[in-house]
Amino acid sequence: MAHTETHAGISAPKGQLFWFRSNSVAMIVAALRKWQRSVARRNALADMTPDQLRDIGHPRVNRPVLEIKAGLMTELMSMR
Repeated sequence: MAHTETHAGISAPKGQLFWFRSNSVAMIVAALRKWQRSVARRNALADMTPDQLRDIGHPRVNRPVLEIKAGLMTELMSMR
């Protein structure tokens, strides 16, 4: 007579807890590296002169501003 056994088709994953821990550690390490890069970037920008900031195209550089009064187009069109 043949001997048969029944097995469950799905078993509980054995390394799942370790995977969650390693994933959490990887996320923490990635966040720390991102923070370190942002601090280094801020420090480097703080040490630069306005000319150097202008050379790299930084948006916080004091750029010349063109001020246009209200009604300027009307005046220019009437001068034409």
